Amino acid sequence: MKTYFVDSFTNEKFKGNPAAVCLPDAELDAVMMQNIATEIGFSETAFIKQIQENTYSIRFFSPKTEIPLCGHATLASSKILFSTTSFESIKFINCNNVELLIAKEADKIKMQFPVYDTEQTEVPQKLLEALGISEIVEKRYSPNNKIILVEIESAQQLANLKPDFAALKNSHNGINGVLVTAISNNENFDFHYRYFWPWAGTDEDPVTGGVQTFLTKYWANKLNKTKFNAFQSSSRTGIMSTELIQDKVYILGEAVIVLEGDFIL
Repeated sequence: MKTYFVDSFTNEKFKGNPAAVCLPDAELDAVMMQNIATEIGFSETAFIKQIQENTYSIRFFSPKTEIPLCGHATLASSKILFSTTSFESIKFINCNNVELLIAKEADKIKMQFPVYDTEQTEVPQKLLEALGISEIVEKRYSPNNKIILVEIESAQQLANLKPDFAALKNSHNGINGVLVTAISNNENFDFHYRYFWPWAGTDEDPVTGGVQTFLTKYWANKLNKTKFNAFQSSSRTGIMSTELIQDKVYILGEAVIVLEGDFIL
């Protein structure tokens, strides 16, 4: 099975978020795809299969479970298809029949994702303690993603967080992850964020595009604007631009192919 490793949301190798992109020749069942994703060990492995011309099915698996929507693995898959075909645009269809429209834009890739609302929520004190957070600005919940959003005051504090992941996982049930965000202290960016998800994937996702389905709208409401430059302050770091247009969010990023090979099934 043709397989690629791609660093997403970066123009440098060994930065951004690594994703595996698999192009199976035959149908694979979910157990096999999960085994492959667990074997590779990246936060996400994408499996893409051509349906017609420039339309592909896409499924995402973390090392633990199938994930309906993933930004960086969509970007990685788009990078592979744009590099190996003559397509100028691509349509992916995920496991929930959500259409993801992708287009080239100069040396970057532009992805159209849906937008989801957030709602008020309570956050267990044990969860905040496990994150190392004592004071918060706001807390929200994305039901579609099963992700808690916590805004804190300082981007520097965000970068310095060193969660206790065992305690974090035990502090809550029924969620996929916790996103912590702060307004930027850098004039080149509007907001910073980090994403922790020991419940459904790895401890920390290096760069997360899928959370922009609710994070861009969150900051649009706070900052009264629709275009953003975002920085993910994980150890690998990552950058992307986003734009909110009605019920869609457009995510713009770069990616670098680092490995091409065959996975022996």
